Amino acid sequence: MTLGGHPNLFRAGCAAIIVGALMHVPMLEMGMAMGNRLVGMPMDGWMAAGMALIALGLPMAFVGAIPRRITHESDFAGTVFEARDDVPLGRRHAVVLAILVLGLVIDTMKPATLGFVLPGLRDEYGIDARTAALLPFVALTGTTVGSFLWGWLADICGRRTSILLSTIVFVATSLCGAMPAFGWNLVMCFVMGASAGGMLPVVYALLAEIMPPRHRSWLLVLIGGIGSVGGYLAASAAAWLLEPLVGWRSLWLIGLPTGILLLFMARWIPESPRFLLAQGRKAELDRLSRDFGFVARTVQLDAAAPQRARGRLGIALVLTALGWSVVTFGLLLWLPSDLRARGFDPDVASRILASSALIALPTVAVAALLYSRWSSKGTLVLSVALMLLGLCGALLPAATLASPTVLTAVISLLVVGSNGLIAVLLPYTAENYALAVRGRATGIIAGSSKFGGMAVQGLALIGLAPTLAGAAPLLVAPVALSGLLVMAWGRETRGRSLRELEA
Repeated sequence: MTLGGHPNLFRAGCAAIIVGALMHVPMLEMGMAMGNRLVGMPMDGWMAAGMALIALGLPMAFVGAIPRRITHESDFAGTVFEARDDVPLGRRHAVVLAILVLGLVIDTMKPATLGFVLPGLRDEYGIDARTAALLPFVALTGTTVGSFLWGWLADICGRRTSILLSTIVFVATSLCGAMPAFGWNLVMCFVMGASAGGMLPVVYALLAEIMPPRHRSWLLVLIGGIGSVGGYLAASAAAWLLEPLVGWRSLWLIGLPTGILLLFMARWIPESPRFLLAQGRKAELDRLSRDFGFVARTVQLDAAAPQRARGRLGIALVLTALGWSVVTFGLLLWLPSDLRARGFDPDVASRILASSALIALPTVAVAALLYSRWSSKGTLVLSVALMLLGLCGALLPAATLASPTVLTAVISLLVVGSNGLIAVLLPYTAENYALAVRGRATGIIAGSSKFGGMAVQGLALIGLAPTLAGAAPLLVAPVALSGLLVMAWGRETRGRSLRELEA
């Protein structure tokens, strides 16, 4: 699969970025000789030249990757490519799934390392907790912006192009780990977040378009869940193995080799077939159709009704994503501190959280099963309902919640509901929106799922950290409303082909 733009310019840009990143190695070696500390060190000539190469390589890669002809919604009208109903999962599907899962793991791992790097970062830069909290705030702001940006780019420049550009930006921002000043860390962390925010919505949009219809639903849910869980496991494993040996900076620098690996494997990532049609790349389209069993069909579109339906559904899904983000990045993120403030012994608090996580561990598999065998819309509403039950449980009297058993049950409902919700939210969005707007629609919902967390982190910066008792009463009504709106305005996608949904 080739690029529709200027492949040689893209390759030259990628080479400049990779060489520029490697030119930071001498300064990193100097830091290792001084206990893995770079704070206060002036940038040497190699590092300055490397940053200049990266600054040159990024625009070259972007210009080289963007297709010569930008597509418009009219380019897609009336034609739907979808695999035949009898197409089984084959080797080509397995290769694409493996690469995209790896991409999601690498993508999730970078933001997931924030919690592990903060202690070492605070120690090296000598900053207090409130100043250090700027880092997750900036990273979440970047992922929010990135979700909107890359979703839009995927619709006009292609899914594969967006994944390639997101990956090369990810490689460039691995240099978070080489910055000698905290301010530079913030700048790089924002760009890192923007690149990480782009992978998730584009991967869902692409998988919805290339997977066989009868396997599409459960694969979308399962792959997203595996990528998310795998990213956090990879981050924790890297912290355990690397941080004691080479310091906290290694958790960001590991993005360089893993990003390069993903970049070289991207040659096997296919492009959306209807995008190839709009670009006039017939030879690639024919080859892709043979490999994946695609068939082109014409559908009759009702111009007005889908717009109204998509608008209503969009409101419901944005509200759902905002509620999830506040619960996840607000209540659950600050829960350890909240439990200690309630008077729980740290060991007891850790045991409560571990028990809740174990109860929630099979959530992704159960969500995938329900989504594909029972109801996509019903699974989404059920996840919202479970999260709502957890919020209602948080309204119980303080004396009742003082019981570890009761508190574990409440937290488990929140964790199970939030895990199930994020596992099905983006697949459901990708299935409900037409190809011409699927990338930006999924990006908007992905961005909304970060925006609430960004707002909560912003409040924490001024000392207003959320508590279970304080935030739950404010969230009950919006979360309940989101579930009711999905119930009223959502539509069932299980067992339905994309051509039927799009028509």
